[in-house]
Parts: sequence; structure tokens; C-alpha cells
Amino acid sequence: MHIVWFKRDLRTVDHAALSMAAASGPVTALYVVEPEYWSLPDTSARQWQFVSETLSGLSAELEELGLFLTIRVGDVVDILTTLHDDHHLQSLHSHEETGNLWTFKRDRRVKKWVEENNVIWTEHRQFGVKRRLNDRNGWAQKWDTLMRAPMVTVPNKICSGPILESNSIPTVKSLGMKDDPCPGRQVGGRVAGQTTLEKFLTNRGHAYHRSMSSPNTAFDGCSRLSPYLSVGCLSMREIAQATWRRMSQVRDQPKAEIGTWGVALRAFSARLHWHCHFIQKLEDEPRFEYSNIHPGYDGMRNEDYVSPANFQAWADGRTGFPFVDACMRALNQTGWINFRMRAMLTAFASYHLWLHWRPTGLHLARQFTDYEPGIHWNQMQMQSGTTGINTVRIYNPVKQGYDHDPAGTFIRNWVPELKNVETAFIHEPWKMYPIDQQTAGCILGKDYPKPIIDHVEAARAARKLIYGRRSGRDFCDEASRIQARHGSRKSGLSAKKRRHRKMILDTAQFTLDL
Repeated sequence: MHIVWFKRDLRTVDHAALSMAAASGPVTALYVVEPEYWSLPDTSARQWQFVSETLSGLSAELEELGLFLTIRVGDVVDILTTLHDDHHLQSLHSHEETGNLWTFKRDRRVKKWVEENNVIWTEHRQFGVKRRLNDRNGWAQKWDTLMRAPMVTVPNKICSGPILESNSIPTVKSLGMKDDPCPGRQVGGRVAGQTTLEKFLTNRGHAYHRSMSSPNTAFDGCSRLSPYLSVGCLSMREIAQATWRRMSQVRDQPKAEIGTWGVALRAFSARLHWHCHFIQKLEDEPRFEYSNIHPGYDGMRNEDYVSPANFQAWADGRTGFPFVDACMRALNQTGWINFRMRAMLTAFASYHLWLHWRPTGLHLARQFTDYEPGIHWNQMQMQSGTTGINTVRIYNPVKQGYDHDPAGTFIRNWVPELKNVETAFIHEPWKMYPIDQQTAGCILGKDYPKPIIDHVEAARAARKLIYGRRSGRDFCDEASRIQARHGSRKSGLSAKKRRHRKMILDTAQFTLDL
């Protein structure tokens, strides 16, 4: 028996593990639903529902190839043991996974099991992430080479192994997961992913570079491909090559017809590099999920104590800062928000509320349908000021609203308590006189909360604490080590260009700008 173990690669196109297994002999397609994983504090029902929809599509894709998707619920090592006892497992094929610490430990258990049972386990690269990477020199060029290579071909018909007993796809309730209503969530599955990609590259993406920052335009202007990449129903190479083909088509068009497509697609293509750039960091140092990237910040925030009132106000979108609350409520209801707003939500929690990035990161991880651990935890630290190599960015929550939602359209949509507030007060409702509050039907402290902190004083205190740690020879030496191992660079760049790339790194998006 040759098993293809599907994990976060739920497709049949450009699937190296499936292709190699098909060349080895009869294939059994296996997906293991791991209840222990789905009980972790960074997983949620909205994520599982997206995965379950994708599994339904994968099952249909495999049937066209002559395969049956076997779904088992339980511990993967126990399941492999049963299959090996009953059918003699010869080889196991899967894609490499850079997930959270739980999946890292699980894969180490699988590695131990295959060695003990003389089973050959072949893992294939899924992204531009490289295991056991010695240094980052030339990393970007290697990424380009991998993405430009032909996509892996899979036979139209594959010889099937024995038909095994299969569980049905579990429901949220049967997995014992907490109910998680998310009415605006994207639909899972490869068909939905392909449609999303096509519409972005041919229609929605023409102003990507301009629409990515404001939540008023980002929901339609960004590609929205991140959840499809996170579960692997589209491959990174597939998206990259489709983008480059579209760029070539645009270049061949008359200048009058190109419009903003050229700059928009170049901006999007660059963001695909960033996706793998951040995952590579967690691959190289898995501790980034749990400990400060720069140890000089250890003890600065107390992870074991989180102000319950402030945390809950932030998580529910009831901080008294309209733009912050609107962004959090939009995320809670849709499972997605654009990168700049993710950065603002994190910075507000980390600096203004002085909450540790671990508990706030767990909450955001659950809310993101596109949760990608390698990107998420690195960006949680980047926006919390604990990397030691990035510029500290303490976003002004009021100014962000004025900049990205000047008329208050987004606020009124997601914070209906403020829908009748005049635009002059929509970003700072605490400036309303009592008569203004009565006219708007919004009494502060009753219909909508007063600000839970003084954001100016909180930012000043946070800045002092953060910069108080960024001094001394030991701090600088460690920052240099971190930059040397994890920083983005290209060989042969001039000093001026290296400084420019450092600036780009400092402003890099929060998770995918997709």
C-alpha cells in the first residue's frame, strides 16, 4: 500500500506527493481528522468548516482520477498502525508542513513510527520554504526558480489501492467544537479558490496597490486567496504562474488599455514572496510561536495576566474607539480583514492595552479563516515590537480611522450604534455634547462605550517601555544575529538598495496582502 497523506495540500493539481505515489503503485488517499488538533486554542469552527467544504471538493477530484478519499478520525500514528497491520504499508507520501508546534511534534512522532516500522516516508516541498536552511543568501532567487518550474503532473487515472472503511466528514458538533457563527466567511474548496483567482486577475485586481490599505476597498480589491493557500486547495506555484501569465498579457496590450494593471500585478507578485519569507522564519525557529524573537523583551509584558475587561472589550469590538471596533467586528463576522487593519488591531492590543501578544494572537488566530502559523506568529511579534529588527509602529487608532475611513462609511456599517452620528464626531464620539448624543440616539456609556484608555498617554508609556529595551551592546548583537538569520536580502545589492529593502521589510504586510 502506498498512502498519500493529505494535510494542508487539499488538491490534486501540482501535487508532488500524489504524483510520486502514483508512480510507485496502487494509491490510497488518506485524510486524518485529528480531534486533538481541533481542540487547540488557535483553531476554530470557522476554520474547520472551511476545511470540511474543501474536503468535499477534494473527494470529487480524486474520484475523477479513480481514487477514493479515506477519512479517518483519531490520532494519525494509531491510524497508520492499524493500516500497516491490516495492509502492510510500503510508503507514505505527503507535503512538508510548517504549522504550529503541535503539528511539528506530531510529524516527529510520525517520523519515529515510520523508522520503527521500515516504512519509507517521502515529504515534498509545498511552498518556497526550505528545510534545514543554512542562510538566507540567494533565497529569493531560489524561490523564483522553484515557482517558475513546471507544475507537477498527475496521471488522469491512478491505480487505486484497497477501498477502506471511511468516516464521514465530521461536523463542528461531533468534533466537540464551540459554535462559531461567521456569516460572511468565504466558501472553501478548489472551485471557489479558482474562481477567486480568476476574478482577481481579470477584474478585481486592477487597483490592488491602491485598495489594499482601506477596509472600504480591501474586501473587494485584495485577492482574497489566503484561505485557499492556507489549506492548499491552490498551490503557490499555480497562483504565481497565473499571475505572471496575466502580467505578460497586460504587457502585450496597448498602453491605453493597460491602465493600472501593470503596477497592481507587480505589487501582488511581490507579496507572494513575502508569504514564504515569513513562513521560512518559523520553519527555521519554531520557538517564535511561543517566545519573543528577541529575548531582550522577555518579561516586558506578563503573558500570564491579561486584563479581562480590556481583553474582552478588544475581542468584542467595544473599546470605544470606533475604527478599531469596526475592524474587529468585521473580522469576527467575515473571518478576514486586510493587512493594515490586522496590524492596527494587534498594535492597539500590544501597545495601548499592553497585552501580551500570545493571548491576543490566539484570539486572532481563531478569527482568521486564513490562519497561517508561520506568517501569523511572526507578524504578531512584528506588530508588538518584540523582533528587535523592525521599526516600532504604534498606530494611532483615531488617525487610522481618519486616514482609511474619512467619511465613517466602514464604521457605520459595522458599528450600527454610531450610524446616526455626524461625520464630524464619527471617529471621536467622546467629543459629542450630550445634546449631540441625544440627537444621534447614541448615549456614550450606554449605547456605545466610552474609550477604555487614553490612547495618547498609553502610546507614550508603551513607547518608553519598548525603547527602554532597545539599547546596549548585548541587545544590538542579538538583533544583528536575528537579522543575519531571518532578514530579507539579496546578494550583490548596493548599500542604498539594502536600506530600501530594509524599509520594505519594516512595512511588510500583516499575513498575506491577499
